[in-house]
Amino acid sequence: MLATVLQALVSGLAIGGVYALIALSFSITFTTTRTLNFAQGEFIGVGAFLGVTVLYALSSGEGGSFAALAPAASAGLRYPVAAVAVGAALGALGLLLFLAAVRPFAGKPGMSWVMSTIGFGIILQSLGLAVWGPAPVNMPSPFGDDVIRLGGAGVRPQELAVLTVAVLLMLGFDLVMRRTRLGKAMRAVAHDPNVAALMGINVTAVMLGAFALSSALAGIGGVLVAPIASASLFMGVGIALKAFSGAILGGLDNPRGCIFGGFALGLMESGVALWQAQWREIAVFLLIILVLAIRPNGLFGRRALDKV
Repeated sequence: MLATVLQALVSGLAIGGVYALIALSFSITFTTTRTLNFAQGEFIGVGAFLGVTVLYALSSGEGGSFAALAPAASAGLRYPVAAVAVGAALGALGLLLFLAAVRPFAGKPGMSWVMSTIGFGIILQSLGLAVWGPAPVNMPSPFGDDVIRLGGAGVRPQELAVLTVAVLLMLGFDLVMRRTRLGKAMRAVAHDPNVAALMGINVTAVMLGAFALSSALAGIGGVLVAPIASASLFMGVGIALKAFSGAILGGLDNPRGCIFGGFALGLMESGVALWQAQWREIAVFLLIILVLAIRPNGLFGRRALDKV
């Protein structure tokens, strides 16, 4: 029984790390621009496929076919290089998203940016289908697939890597937000863009940076998850939905609350799966509804949210 509980704890922390990372990406754009990227799921799927493409290019001739990369394709520095390349590419795509689908509607009444970001995601996914096709492909883990035993619980090295990288990225973001001029500028824009502009802060640049960072985190999330679940252009929708739920649960305007919500959701999923796996989704979303009924802004949220 102890081994089973430990197994649920380890698995919950691993998937919770991914939820927390994507939940943080939702919070970054919301706190600085009061908008969300509803194409975040498509960014995760495209990030995974871009990662496979980079690995395939780096290991040409020795890494197997594109649809079934050999383990050697992720060896050495290839996997971290792929993650950095995907983060940079998706960050640039985030800039395009902001300029094309968010900024034209900034300051205007209505929620046009909701549909424009969804449309951007559909276009992105369709382009991905045209380039890579609909079939999922394999991305080998740089750490192999041998199961590690921890107190009787089995865990794959990639799950530990996902948790470690996610925690490091979140700690790095928290440090930047609280100890650097860039973080102070982002917090000032989040508090009041007009006042921040009067203080000499380039509000547009901060907003562009927020979308770039948010999109980069989604792409890196796709690269982290792909070795566990296979790379698919449709893999990100479910992850993004759970991550958004975690962000709402913790409080969308509180980055630390979003991280807490992501981990809480992952642990709850694994915990309920110990009992009855088919009740997992029901229990998770019932809890979210219950929490929001009591605290509409989430457990750690402070501001009133607009209804979408």
